[in-house]
Amino acid sequence: MASDYIKRTLHALALLLMLLIILFPLYWMVTASLKTDDQIFSIPPVWLWQPTLKGYIDAIEQSGMLRALLNSFIVTGGAVVLGLLVSAPAAYGIARYQFKGRKEIWFWYVTNWMLVPVVVLIPFYLTASKLHLINNPVILILIYQIFVVPLMVWLLVDQFRSVPIALEEAAQLDGLSRFGIFLRICLPLVKPGIAVSAILAGIFAWNNLLYAFILMPGQSARTASTIALSYLGGYIVPWTKVMASASMICAPVILGGIVAHKHIARGLTLGAVK
Repeated sequence: MASDYIKRTLHALALLLMLLIILFPLYWMVTASLKTDDQIFSIPPVWLWQPTLKGYIDAIEQSGMLRALLNSFIVTGGAVVLGLLVSAPAAYGIARYQFKGRKEIWFWYVTNWMLVPVVVLIPFYLTASKLHLINNPVILILIYQIFVVPLMVWLLVDQFRSVPIALEEAAQLDGLSRFGIFLRICLPLVKPGIAVSAILAGIFAWNNLLYAFILMPGQSARTASTIALSYLGGYIVPWTKVMASASMICAPVILGGIVAHKHIARGLTLGAVK
């Protein structure tokens, strides 16, 4: 009994240590956003201070962070919605149908993550320029499908495979078409998988920097991640404003993860055991 108690205690301490290590950068970012530049670089570190919102005010008034956050929401939401419309039928087809080239298509989806973004950046920029889509969120929504669709297909194929075929056969006997089975039987059963794929794809789209920085250079069209990067030029870096902007960029992702954590856990395990 004593040994079991010691093991549980050591296990709890190890988990607590890991949690502290993971959360400390987040804590430092938020606290630094509420300090002055002198307090951030103070030695020894300042643990008790009078919080100030100057960094947030400067980021909103001088850098247009609220507009950038709105642009990020538009691009991320559009990319996720379009990705679901494309990837859900594709994943269902791969999971349920046997056709020539099925393995090759599946291999393409899985290995698409090996693509280095900078390799296709110039062709994308030239195409966007020809179509007059520079500073237009539509171009980012379309380009983000490069990594959104493969991620969603990869996650959803196993979700659809976990749906018992007997349910679909019973629905066919009741007169449902194949599209009706997909829409009314399969999609409701894989909602957790759809939720987790949408959340993970949204995080990738929200954090993307390279394409947004090159294809959305206009001040009113910039996304939140590019605003944070713009502070790092010049001889003096306004670290308080950097940390405030980073906190505002991370907040939607963290809050979304907290709200949907049950769906994430269920979606990642659904279809893992048959």
